[in-house]
Amino acid sequence: AVTLVESGGGSVQAGGSLRLSCVPSGGRIGSWGMGWFRQAPGKEREGIAAIDPDGTTSYASSVKGRFTISKDHDKNTLYLQMNNLKPDDTAVYYCVADRDTIRLGDGWYVSDSGAWGQGTQVTVSS
Repeated sequence: AVTLVESGGGSVQAGGSLRLSCVPSGGRIGSWGMGWFRQAPGKEREGIAAIDPDGTTSYASSVKGRFTISKDHDKNTLYLQMNNLKPDDTAVYYCVADRDTIRLGDGWYVSDSGAWGQGTQVTVSS
């Protein structure tokens, strides 16, 4: 079974930047569909960024232009570069990996065989 471990969360002021990392144990990221979800207090978990096995990326409108998802195949690591952070970005961020893309039309889909990380907290103060 694949285990995903996120890191890089923390506290930052509005306008600042953070980079989240996700490292899997058990497998190579190259063949996976991967992405990032987040869950703010009192809100449902939402997909925000995805990268398909072929490298195609997509984003939720709320983060497009500010966040960048990428894979480093040499380091076998998934990243989420977050710039121009806003207080509304405050949430627990989760890495996810699946056998194929996690995008389904305009929606987000993770199969029962997908793997989730434990989450990392991002707090943005105004």
